[in-house]
Amino acid sequence: MKIISNLYFKGDCAEAFERYTEVLGGEIKAMVTFGEVPGEEKLGPAFEKLIMHAWLDVGDQSLMGCDAPTEDDVKLGGFSVAVHVADKMEARRIFDALLVGGSASMPFQAAPWSPGFGMLTDKFGVPWLINTEAKR
Repeated sequence: MKIISNLYFKGDCAEAFERYTEVLGGEIKAMVTFGEVPGEEKLGPAFEKLIMHAWLDVGDQSLMGCDAPTEDDVKLGGFSVAVHVADKMEARRIFDALLVGGSASMPFQAAPWSPGFGMLTDKFGVPWLINTEAKR
């Protein structure tokens, strides 16, 4: 079993997934617009270039995303995307890169469970937890 988060965006899904690929590495496996899918005409021409399905693989992990058809679809809460890496410098690099245009709710710093941990919301409105795995 593999559990994959699906992120909703307000029209900037493609930009977000391109940014996540730059920051996290990996490969975009799918980027399908509403206009490419038969039967989606009912949404109208404004949706033609918006993303219906995006898929990013990073190692053995994946993220999915789409541009939400309605404002109600974007009103989600109670989640964050967590990234755990072994190297503190790599965790800091990811934190700083995702922070561009966003805001930190907890600066990247040592925590009781980690030599480097931080929380932020990126410029796309996605909340992230960036954690350095403690040496065992």
